[in-house]
Amino acid sequence: MKTINQIILGVLSCALLLCSCDSFLDQDVPQGILSGDQVNDPLYIDNIVISAYAIFISAEDVNSSFSMWNFDVRSDDAYKGGISENDGDVFHQLEISQGIMTTNWNINDMWVRLYNCLSRVNAAIDALNTMDDSYTLKAQRLGEMKFLRAYGHFLLKRLYKNVPFVVAPNMTEADYKALRNDTYTNDESWQLIADDLEYSYSVLPATQADKGRPTQASAAALLAKVYLYKAYRQDDPASHAVTEINRDDLQKVLTYTDEAIYQAGGYGLEEDFHNNFRPEPQYENGKESVWAMQYSTNDGTNLGNCNWSYGLMVPGIEGVTDGGCDFYKPSQNIVNAFRTNADGLPYITDFNQKDFDAATDNADPRLWLTVGIAGFPYMFNPKYIMARTHDWSRSNGLYGYNVTLKHNVDPDGGYLIRSKLWFGSPMNRIVLRYADVLLMRAEALAQLGQNHEAIELVNRLRNRASRSTAMLAGYDVNYGAKIRVKAYTDDNDALARVKMERRLELAMESERFFDLVRWGEAAEVLNKYYMEEANDCRIYSNAAFTANKNEYLPIPHEQMAASNGHYKQNIGGW
Repeated sequence: MKTINQIILGVLSCALLLCSCDSFLDQDVPQGILSGDQVNDPLYIDNIVISAYAIFISAEDVNSSFSMWNFDVRSDDAYKGGISENDGDVFHQLEISQGIMTTNWNINDMWVRLYNCLSRVNAAIDALNTMDDSYTLKAQRLGEMKFLRAYGHFLLKRLYKNVPFVVAPNMTEADYKALRNDTYTNDESWQLIADDLEYSYSVLPATQADKGRPTQASAAALLAKVYLYKAYRQDDPASHAVTEINRDDLQKVLTYTDEAIYQAGGYGLEEDFHNNFRPEPQYENGKESVWAMQYSTNDGTNLGNCNWSYGLMVPGIEGVTDGGCDFYKPSQNIVNAFRTNADGLPYITDFNQKDFDAATDNADPRLWLTVGIAGFPYMFNPKYIMARTHDWSRSNGLYGYNVTLKHNVDPDGGYLIRSKLWFGSPMNRIVLRYADVLLMRAEALAQLGQNHEAIELVNRLRNRASRSTAMLAGYDVNYGAKIRVKAYTDDNDALARVKMERRLELAMESERFFDLVRWGEAAEVLNKYYMEEANDCRIYSNAAFTANKNEYLPIPHEQMAASNGHYKQNIGGW
């Protein structure tokens, strides 16, 4: 496995090898070595920029998806899935918070892949800095690259907490060898990410012709997320406990979730929640997509830049998707969370007292748009009615019979692509969507005691959910669904309601585990979840989440060994 020094110094010590361009740009990118004259040519500079974008597609993998679904199996939203505990055993260890080793391949693999991305981005930034102001796009392209650098560091920090930052210009071999992962406090490192984004926000335009490029609103949304994480201070070197919720950071969240920023770029809520998870061209890059990874199958490359990162999630429907691996299966806990009472409201504190029963229970329509459940159509296609059979559970029920819907496509719709091993599709992955912006703002408002304003934002999403029934036509008559969701009529328990709405709206979008860690609630919530699940699911019989350890991954052994003693291992007795 590569160390960070090998990854980044490899880019510095040899010419940049440019890869094929992303789907959102039509031009071909030449391959080969860049001379001194070429590196100052705007055409070649933009090719280096394209290369930096491209690696965020080409560097990810079914086992190391930058969506982070592989690591969200630690949450109460999802089971690992697959055929057994031994199928992806290192992810089984993450799922039960036991047996995790610093030598596990998946822990080092994600580290390597993300620093590969950062090496490509930094090469572009250094090249851009050589250009004079006659290159009119210099500031904008620097803003785009600093956005990507912030995004890469953001993903690393949520996973490992204490990571080396590669932000200095024109770093030498000696600079890389001197990198440490404890140079900055937790708060300072969040600010370092924010600094890149502050620059991006100041120079990026409100709109971009190339949809994959970030806009000013994209920078604002990621800034809001960074400041929201920063607000929950975890700077005690002996623990991962939240020691303070900083009001100044929360005010920054409000600044960067101001609706005017997003209106300027044409962003807002889709009329129907489900539109965010459709592969058809008329739905991709819709107004709720503040920034998305662009995938395709028609750009002239081998199967295009297809989205293979969800390739393990397809169920193995006999004669249709034989070989589907059936990973990342929605938990019974998340299904139960969508239950609603007679007033169309979630139960919040006692939702898991009973399992959802479609014959008797009301539910938020987002349940059927998020989770495939036995007795209902798979991907809204009545040809495929889900059942408690092997087709819908490769493990024969060990991981239940639910299937994720947000990541899959209708097998008959023309968007399911099969390679020798995996399934893919051209469906974009929305990284930042406007619903998340509203929820971040609502959370900051609730923490600041502005409960009425927070609930108003929550109700915007609940009202949108009530209108999101186009794909569920006939579900009541044909399948017995009891669809019921209403807005809140008072401002009570605002923070708890915001947190619950965040779970429902973003279910299976790989935010849940990181939210629990950010709030300082992971140990309490997950140990309760393990205890409840152990009654029905034997994989949790030995599960136990250790506070001040399992919130973050260990620094990989290979990186520790190659750091010349400059890295410190995360706390927790790894």
